[in-house]
Amino acid sequence: MNERTYDIRGLVEAIVASYRADERTHRIGQTALPSRERIVETAGQLRQLVFCGYFGHKRLGWDDVGYHIGSLVRRLAEELTDEIAHCLSSVGRHEGNPQAEACRAEAAELAEQFLARIARAREALALDAQAAYDGDPAAKSIDEVIYSYPGFYAVTIYRLAHELADLSVPLMPRIMTEHAHSVTGADIHPAARIGRRFFIDHATGVVIGETSRIGDNVKCYQGVTLGAKSFPKDERGRLIKGLQRHPTIEDRVTIYPNATVLGGETVIGEGATIGGNAYITSSIPPHTLVKQKDPELEMLPKRGG
Repeated sequence: MNERTYDIRGLVEAIVASYRADERTHRIGQTALPSRERIVETAGQLRQLVFCGYFGHKRLGWDDVGYHIGSLVRRLAEELTDEIAHCLSSVGRHEGNPQAEACRAEAAELAEQFLARIARAREALALDAQAAYDGDPAAKSIDEVIYSYPGFYAVTIYRLAHELADLSVPLMPRIMTEHAHSVTGADIHPAARIGRRFFIDHATGVVIGETSRIGDNVKCYQGVTLGAKSFPKDERGRLIKGLQRHPTIEDRVTIYPNATVLGGETVIGEGATIGGNAYITSSIPPHTLVKQKDPELEMLPKRGG
């Protein structure tokens, strides 16, 4: 049996020609993008920093915790500086050179500013963990929430990524939240604004868009979508970016499974409850219960049964 002979040269020439034909989908001759794998690893180390003793080195005492955290912070400062520099250069900053002195200096400053916000992120996440424990009768402890709840993991990565986004670090925040999305099924844009004591129960299928505004003490169940109703375009037909496209959820709102809330002008008022499978495209007054009418079920005998 003869082995098939491939025209390798012809195949290569065709593929390279496709690169030249459409420059949108290659980066030949451009600076390297940041490492997605390293950013995901860094997110894991940040989780160790935020929840000391839960991940990584689990047996720590007060006598050695300072040394351990000091070592971790130094390592994180170096890794963050390196990846932030690549993120800055990937969007054309500092002439696309991540090793340029000015680029490294800006990246180091951003890394330090971000690490200075870890204590604030810890405070917010402690309240989120308490909200999850208080809001889920199946939760046996806050340890269980921190260590095993997918919704809490998604919120943890969001809180950290949001701080980076707030510092205008490009690309890295989205890489972090999309990794959490792939792991948990919960898609939270890092630019969304989420208040304190936020709880996502079960997590799978939750979508929180870029311009969503969420108040304090909000609880969402699986399958909830906070999305855009329409996408305004300019005179050339291009999407206008920067406008609020996603809803505002005020304090103490509960949104039950598979509810959809759409539109930048849509406001769910304080204390409202949105029932499962509701489809909402206009504002809801405070302290309102919104629910679908019960569907009519028809029960018939099975043939031959």
